[in-house]
Amino acid sequence: MLLAIDVGNTNVVFALYKDGELQCQWRAATQAPRTADEYAVWLTQLMALKNISATDITDAIIATVVPRALFDLRTLCRTYFDIDPVVVGESAELGIGVLIDKPEDVGADRLVNAVAAHMTYDGPLIILDFGTATTFDVVDGDGNYRGGVISPGINLSLEALHMAAAKLPHIAVARPEHAIGRGTTEAMQSGVYWGYIGLIEGLVKRISDELKSETGDPREATVVSTGGLAPLFATGTDIIQHIDPDLTMRGLVEIHRRSRQIS
Repeated sequence: MLLAIDVGNTNVVFALYKDGELQCQWRAATQAPRTADEYAVWLTQLMALKNISATDITDAIIATVVPRALFDLRTLCRTYFDIDPVVVGESAELGIGVLIDKPEDVGADRLVNAVAAHMTYDGPLIILDFGTATTFDVVDGDGNYRGGVISPGINLSLEALHMAAAKLPHIAVARPEHAIGRGTTEAMQSGVYWGYIGLIEGLVKRISDELKSETGDPREATVVSTGGLAPLFATGTDIIQHIDPDLTMRGLVEIHRRSRQIS
């Protein structure tokens, strides 16, 4: 089985694949100081509940946007599974061009999403990821990663609003029926929800126009969204064409396949 590990700023996702098919998936809160031994105790217990042993794991791939976590996750793979993992940004073969000024600065998750989106959807693409940050990643019609946009995540914006303004409550993200709020909570929900819809629509149009100008490809970019809040925000606009919750993990599996083919 392949162990795929995706480390985000909020969660670490561990998934097991057999012949490209997802078998199990678990999440843990991202804690950079967590040791390899702590990961092993947690993960092997969950695996045991599914009657999976350490010897069933035959390979691994890691993508992380938290550099401090990499050492212990690599140690986890080497010590407990006797595997030297593929690492996105180091030994991994992406199979796409990264046409930006400093390719080494791009978050691993963004490149993984680009690989997965290009192999799944046709034409130029804009990948909208609702994570700790809300990111827009741009892939041209030839599959090259061409950069993107990073904006504050929805929950991060709500938390900042609550912390900075004494009279504003802590609220959940929701789609209000009206843009004009009749109370404080509804006004805050409108500002976040419809404000982000405006952000999404405005940036997608601007990005798509720039991409057409730069590449000479007249096609409109297809917008693919992922992340936990993608379904909620997709209900507020027609600009999002696809919701793909498994985009990142599917990309990890494909990058692992490409990397082992040439090793």
